Amino acid sequence: MRRDLAPDWETAEKLYPIISSHIEKYTEYCDENGDEDFTEYKKLEQCLHEITGKDMSQYNLWQWWEEEGLEVLSFRISLPAPQLVQDITKEELAEVITLLKSDSTIINQNDAESFKNTFSIYLGEYYHDLLKLNFKKYKREYFMSNKGKNGKYFEYSVQEATEKIW
Repeated sequence: MRRDLAPDWETAEKLYPIISSHIEKYTEYCDENGDEDFTEYKKLEQCLHEITGKDMSQYNLWQWWEEEGLEVLSFRISLPAPQLVQDITKEELAEVITLLKSDSTIINQNDAESFKNTFSIYLGEYYHDLLKLNFKKYKREYFMSNKGKNGKYFEYSVQEATEKIW
């Protein structure tokens, strides 16, 4: 996959321990002192925004343990958002759709413990955001079960989804 379409693993791996540490410190603070007025929460949001440039309102920094856990939250925050890319080819679109529709999460068989392999399973939102940003005809329904006119459920193939989005 072309670099400007692919996730920025280098930045994510660099920011991951920093993001994780800030969230852990906030959690420890809350365990000891509480944060009923969300003063420390707002400080954490601002700090993470300054580090990543992301809007933190989309993340649950307050009760992350009830969702995917600290590791996944830290990864999602650390991973830079996809960018607008002017010249995506139909083949590249099909490649992204294939990634979204496949169950394959191992990027490098020789390094199963790598950062990429650990977190590659959580790239779905990144690729959906990439398509949404770059294709006006993108719809999430192309990746779900849909009820046909005959009342039976179906899923779009990679080729069908590619054609609809292209």
